[in-house]
Amino acid sequence: MHANDLELHAQGRSVFVDDIVPPVGLLHAFPVVSTIAHGLIASIDFSEALACSGVASIVTAADIPGVNNIGNVEANEVLLAEQTVMYQGQPIAVVVAESESEARHAAALVQINYRELPAVFDAREAHRQGLHIAPPRIFSLGDVEQAWQTCDDIIEGKTQSGAQEHVYLETQTALAYPLENGGLRVVSATQSPGMVQRVIARVLNLAMTQVEVDVLRLGGGFGGKEEQATTWAAIAALAASRLQRPVKIRLSRSDDMRWTGKRHPYDADFKIGLTRSGKILAYEVSFYQNAGAVADLSLAILERTLFHASNSYFIPNLRATAVSCRTHLPPNTAFRGFGGPQAMFVLESAIFKAAAALQIDTAEIQRLNLLQEGQAFPYGMPATECRAGLCWERLQEKHALSRRQQAINDFNASHRLEKKALALMPICFGISFTATFLNQAGALVHVYADGSVGVSCGAVEMGQGVKQKIRNIVALTFSIVSDRVKVESTNTSRIANMSPTAASVGADLNGQATSLACRQILQGLKKVAAGLLDIEAEADKIAIEQERVHFNGQPTAIGWNQLISDAYLSRTALSAHAHYATPGVYFDRSKEQGRPFAYHVYGCAAIEVTVDCLRGIYRIDEVVIVHDGGKSLAPEVDLGQVEGGLMQGLGWMTIEDIRHDSQGRLLNDTLTAYKIPDIHFAPEINVEFLAKDNPAAILHSKAVGEPPFMYGIGVYFALVKAIQAFNPAFEPEFSAPMTPEKVLLALYSET
Repeated sequence: MHANDLELHAQGRSVFVDDIVPPVGLLHAFPVVSTIAHGLIASIDFSEALACSGVASIVTAADIPGVNNIGNVEANEVLLAEQTVMYQGQPIAVVVAESESEARHAAALVQINYRELPAVFDAREAHRQGLHIAPPRIFSLGDVEQAWQTCDDIIEGKTQSGAQEHVYLETQTALAYPLENGGLRVVSATQSPGMVQRVIARVLNLAMTQVEVDVLRLGGGFGGKEEQATTWAAIAALAASRLQRPVKIRLSRSDDMRWTGKRHPYDADFKIGLTRSGKILAYEVSFYQNAGAVADLSLAILERTLFHASNSYFIPNLRATAVSCRTHLPPNTAFRGFGGPQAMFVLESAIFKAAAALQIDTAEIQRLNLLQEGQAFPYGMPATECRAGLCWERLQEKHALSRRQQAINDFNASHRLEKKALALMPICFGISFTATFLNQAGALVHVYADGSVGVSCGAVEMGQGVKQKIRNIVALTFSIVSDRVKVESTNTSRIANMSPTAASVGADLNGQATSLACRQILQGLKKVAAGLLDIEAEADKIAIEQERVHFNGQPTAIGWNQLISDAYLSRTALSAHAHYATPGVYFDRSKEQGRPFAYHVYGCAAIEVTVDCLRGIYRIDEVVIVHDGGKSLAPEVDLGQVEGGLMQGLGWMTIEDIRHDSQGRLLNDTLTAYKIPDIHFAPEINVEFLAKDNPAAILHSKAVGEPPFMYGIGVYFALVKAIQAFNPAFEPEFSAPMTPEKVLLALYSET
């Protein structure tokens, strides 16, 4: 019987990269990084570092046998800087020593002289200077210019949303072993084993078959290990290949925070036109994404921003323009929501400002414009199985929001220095990789002679419970207990060309592939059972239920173990590999039209807050959610994902405030200076799942990883409403996060 990850975590027996017993001859790598944001390397002196005790070598770009390029988009996404540095923390060289402390000490002694160049850290300034990763993109629907003529009110404004640190429990880590024939085995804390394999092969001039990447599990990812784990794995691999000894690299929390990218900060301009009753007729928005120094995943994230520009609403005339701006910060990267939250914050800000101008409730504009079945998204895809209105109505009814609002009004009337407020946040999030080719997965299933089952697939377990869902899919397909099923580590030698575990589709894609492989085996098992029952002509009437063969709906004497034993003895295949590709998804970027998503997830949240109007501190009292969850593959896992995603979203909107100095150095690079939600911050959370079938996914389930993050956006507007209950003159600037410092200033602002 196999313990699941939750049990192993609780017992302290889970093994992560840093827990692997050090192999004989292990060396430790540590990077020498840029201490300026932008400049040319004038000279480097390694002599003092090389003289340090324990130092085995210092590796530079000149030691790379293949191509010094780790990017998917740009050739200048180098592993090690050669002449130009583009952000503070960019790796330039790697010190390899007998111990981690010796490597760190020596790295600090490397002398680098720079010729500094001008640096830009603000997206709008980068845009003014024409510093773009790629040309702007535009999504449009209807005729915006014509629609302005029919609007009763037109409101304009600006927004700003900040960066966010991933704070995965396990920092960036990798361990590389040299193998025979010049090959390598790399144990990496990555969401993208296939990409790590591909990049290491490119850097070392090897065939991909010479590079094996293995991932047992991650201590959290949230997107921060989708692209950016590749750097550290490639550094370990380069050093191991050059020195022919095992090499490990592990970043401290402070190193990780300073040198890796965050959620993209966005600036935006909006213009929204409505009727007097609150019907949105036109919406125009321009997004300015702060990409950081190199492309990373910024263009894909920007694209998803455009896909989610209209959130859960139908807007008949819309034009969304987005541009990725190059700055001299560490390259920003994937983060839960992948550009969707940034877009939704802008539209919710526009709706909030419009409600104030029209002197109607924000919730009335939200309700009036919710998507309905068959209405089109700006990219041409119609809304099908649309549950936006259903989630909204269920939330209103079950949680008696009108009575709740009246109670808040009564509280505010009787409390001078405390004010409460309630805000609603509907969401709509598309499920699929927007790069169509990534919507594929493979799975390899073995049924062993003792009846136990092993599964290899491309899904990386990082705390989101995907292994438990895969086990449940196998157990349901074979009708056996899940304790018989073991999901193996994610390994590039068993599953080739795997897509990242990202975009909330880990269970969708890999679960479908696993199910297909199980069904291949099941067909052979039914033939074996038919032979045992001497009813070959009626094999279609055979089923396996609760580990027993059934015929015509009635149990027989043949149990699972006997069936497997007879299948093995009769030389029936007990292994199968299957491939799954999401059907019907496509997107034409020349027209910015298509069907990029397999389906959408809907939901609605109500967030209640209390603000201390004397000190500016606040409490999130309760969040109630109706979530469109499909038929869950693992209800407890899905509940945890909704709660966790919500908490991350609340943190982004409130207390998580990334700050850099004028030279681009991260100021809050420890968890004492960068605050994230803790148990004292957490509100009461009440989640109801709208358990409707979803024919577009495995066993009628729905993806759950990213959509709940967006519920947290509502807290910003709840706080603004509470501030306005105390200070009616306050007009929000729509600049997130809304920290206690900002709240205090807003409470006593005069305009």
